[in-house]
Amino acid sequence: MIIGVPKEVMCDESRVSLTPAQVRSLVDAGHRVLIQEEAGSGSGIGDEAFTRAGAATVLDARRLYGEADLVVKVKQPLPEEYDLLQPGQILFAYLHLAAEPELTDILRERRVTAVAFETIQAPDGSLPILAPMSEVAGRLAPQIGASHLEKHAGGRGVLLAGIPGVPPAQVVILGGGVVGTNAARIALGMGASVTVLDILPERLRRVDELFGGRVVTLISNPYNVEAAALRADLLIGAVLVPGARAPILVSEDIVRCMKNGAVIVDVAVDQGGTIATVDRLTTHSNPTYTVHGVVHYAVPNIPGAVPRTSTFGLAAALYPFLALLAGAGLDEAAQRSQGVAGGINVYRGEVCHQAVAGALHLPCIPFREVLGREARA
Repeated sequence: MIIGVPKEVMCDESRVSLTPAQVRSLVDAGHRVLIQEEAGSGSGIGDEAFTRAGAATVLDARRLYGEADLVVKVKQPLPEEYDLLQPGQILFAYLHLAAEPELTDILRERRVTAVAFETIQAPDGSLPILAPMSEVAGRLAPQIGASHLEKHAGGRGVLLAGIPGVPPAQVVILGGGVVGTNAARIALGMGASVTVLDILPERLRRVDELFGGRVVTLISNPYNVEAAALRADLLIGAVLVPGARAPILVSEDIVRCMKNGAVIVDVAVDQGGTIATVDRLTTHSNPTYTVHGVVHYAVPNIPGAVPRTSTFGLAAALYPFLALLAGAGLDEAAQRSQGVAGGINVYRGEVCHQAVAGALHLPCIPFREVLGREARA
């Protein structure tokens, strides 16, 4: 199979989907790997490292997309990339289609097979390709919040740890999954007072045990969310529903009543955001805007701030699934792996993931049903 790795075009996105180690393994398995020139430069990986591993470098993205059977990238295609997508091609990336109706339409029209990193699930329900980026985003969120709480950045002028005689900042985390747990770990380490809310009692028990009771845990309901948000200096949105849009948990009325100069970091912004006033995307170069006196950080590719760490973590996590897709082909890979089958969001013009279809108000045709229908035709 010919595997193409394009250079990311999203603003301030410096990650690349593969490292030379994965390239060598793919080449040794008999695949041809095309890398767009300078695709890895932002992560500190030069073209020569890829060529030594057996890849061929390609200057033009159009040529790469034109030749590749399978395109593996980090972030979803942007409008300037839509014309590059080829009928029958497999696209393997973070897609977040529940918040991308236009891209979903393009993938359907062009009959591109879209396999989303974020909906591949292991038998235990975990999300193996999403997990490392959730860890990075969770660990970055308190750092980001701490810097924007500084007065010159528009914040309240609060030190996360406080000092003797002055209390620490109140950090409230909505969601106790991978992002929320990692955010709590760093916020605690920075000396903050931390509260985690989640709808699942067993997840809160795990948080309580993990941190030895040093984190306040609350069941997530409208009353508790509002009360926690109003006392927060830093509010971190860390809610994920696999494949679906994030639920809005904090209304604009609540934001209006939050502390002046408080900071919101909504990690769920790439799935539509969980704060009502997170209604636009920002970039690493221009990361915040202010609504009702509250600083909003709404960067959809938070792990891109540390591209080298993120690239190596991502490439290692996605490789087993990529090797299966490339070696067995999509149909056989989906038969062998329930994870791969769950990752298929669009196939032969149909939306195959229930959460994505529900978010976009489209019919959901399961992958195997589409496959069977095509076989009978």
